[in-house]
Amino acid sequence: MSNILVCDDDKEIVDAIEIYLKNEGYQIFKAYDGEEAIRILHKEDIQLLIMDIMMPKLDGIHATLKIREYSSIPIIILSAKSEDMDKILGLNVGADDYVTKPFNPLELVARVKSNLRRYTKLGSLNVDDNAVFRIGELSINDDTKEVFVDGEPVKLTPIEYSILLLLVKNPGRVFSINQIYESIWNEEAIGADNTVAVHIRHIREKIEINPREPKYLKVVWGVGYKIDKV
Repeated sequence: MSNILVCDDDKEIVDAIEIYLKNEGYQIFKAYDGEEAIRILHKEDIQLLIMDIMMPKLDGIHATLKIREYSSIPIIILSAKSEDMDKILGLNVGADDYVTKPFNPLELVARVKSNLRRYTKLGSLNVDDNAVFRIGELSINDDTKEVFVDGEPVKLTPIEYSILLLLVKNPGRVFSINQIYESIWNEEAIGADNTVAVHIRHIREKIEINPREPKYLKVVWGVGYKIDKV
């Protein structure tokens, strides 16, 4: 079963999350600030991180930035209900998902399971084994879960990979934000615009020579996104 690191300066919240996740069979590691979380990540084999934003020593935003320098594990951020900008900032620096405090423990468990599925399978889109998809100099090997641009490997997070695979498998087809969200997150798209837009921007920054003039990942204004046939 997966190892999950829970990081929050509120020990009661950490303990509560631990109870629910242990009931699902997960092994839980605990940290109370960003620095401690990073130390544990270097020592233990962690598959997913749940992390608060506002913490002493090193907050969740800066900790996520540091972690993304060397790891693509799923990161779920916890944010106060009133701090919408914190959610967007968290996604901007590399978090995969967020849960708003106060949260429903069952929702958190569901999001943990969903993100772990994407991380362990990297693209649970029922594709054929040994499938390689190519658009110009962009290629995805869905057997090895590798992405290359001009022969150079590109490191994507699980959600970024899943979005890109969905689009590359359907060159020229325009997907709305809601269609992308529902295909990747497997839940109803309510308020999904910012979440999808942030991940799209990250993908562009990684696969495009000039993200402002993308060769592959195009926006169709008022409709959605597509991978252009090159």
